Amino acid sequence: MKKSNKPIMICDRCQNQAVYTRKYSGEKLCSQCFSNSVIRKTAKTISKYKMIKNNELVAVAVSGGKDSLALLKIINQMATTHNFRIKAITIDEGIPGYRNEALEIVEKFCSELGVEHKTYSYKELFDLTLDKALELRENEKTSSCSICGTLRRRAIDFAAKDIGADVIATGHNLDDTLQTFVINMLSGDTNKIGWMDPDNSNNSLRKIKPFCEIYESEIVF
Repeated sequence: MKKSNKPIMICDRCQNQAVYTRKYSGEKLCSQCFSNSVIRKTAKTISKYKMIKNNELVAVAVSGGKDSLALLKIINQMATTHNFRIKAITIDEGIPGYRNEALEIVEKFCSELGVEHKTYSYKELFDLTLDKALELRENEKTSSCSICGTLRRRAIDFAAKDIGADVIATGHNLDDTLQTFVINMLSGDTNKIGWMDPDNSNNSLRKIKPFCEIYESEIVF
């Protein structure tokens, strides 16, 4: 077998073999340094926007996707060295064959981390599933995404209040923020653009996005 002549990349921080190159900075990082950099950037974002205060309880909304699972792991790691507590909450929309696997993933992951976890279903909260809600509004112009988004936000708010949380943390990343900004710009909805400010420290029940300055591709990696 012919050996590759491609030079081995060296981490710019520790001189180990690099596995990732940041396109926006050109920095080459090994696996450990890359992970540490994401944790530090998340912590810096939380600090900059005063997202979490001393002795607060953070409800981490975990769907079972990559963003929310990564956020839970990082927030849980930070909680061991900072003065705040966390609990995980998951919303079950009641869609057959869609949420079951994700719920199992979340429950297993929370168990491995030792994080208290609770699931709230549309059926329990609203006495209907998402499918039923869509059936009831099939003749209206409201989109399925709009209906689900409204129900999900209400369910997350209820869950956070039910466990006595001070803060709700979601896994929205920088790509999500940019997409939302562009959509609001194109639709001319300037009010919603104002709602995107990461600093909502004056709200009684704050909603935070610790990944709002981290690209999706880095969370995936």
